[in-house]
Amino acid sequence: MAKAAQIDPAVQAVPFGTPVAGDLVVLALPYAAFGDVVATYGDALSGKTVVETTNPVDFTTFDSLVVPTDSSATAELAAQLPGADVLKAFNTNFAHTLVTGQVGDLPATILVAGDSAEAKQALIDLVTAGGLNAIDAGSLKRARELEATGFLQLTLAASEKIGWTAGFSVTA
Repeated sequence: MAKAAQIDPAVQAVPFGTPVAGDLVVLALPYAAFGDVVATYGDALSGKTVVETTNPVDFTTFDSLVVPTDSSATAELAAQLPGADVLKAFNTNFAHTLVTGQVGDLPATILVAGDSAEAKQALIDLVTAGGLNAIDAGSLKRARELEATGFLQLTLAASEKIGWTAGFSVTA
């Protein structure tokens, strides 16, 4: 969060229940909290860009995602927040790569999916200003693939096939 605040001093991390300020809201919460988010902030998020970061994993079995196969957590949230521009981003990188901005020797790449070109570009501009790469991954429908990619990384790390410092980077 400190790095984001260096780019834009208006960036702030607040505990759940604090009134929403700003035009861009990043939800760094588990999928199970979406109901509380909508109940608490639904009206306040109208007109804002909401960035959803979860990987909706079934943590009881750790063998699947808990959303329908033709949907995503992001699509479910967007349906509950019709007045917001909901984006999927940040879920394909572990915290280490987001903090360091690196995947090995390469800059981390943030994939952004959503239906608002303007909202995606604003987030991409903010991410690149912070020194990371960002790619428009397409429409909100692509959130499902981003969640599957995030889930794959989680299962690989949990089975110690990759480290928790791994992440996603795209090179030309």
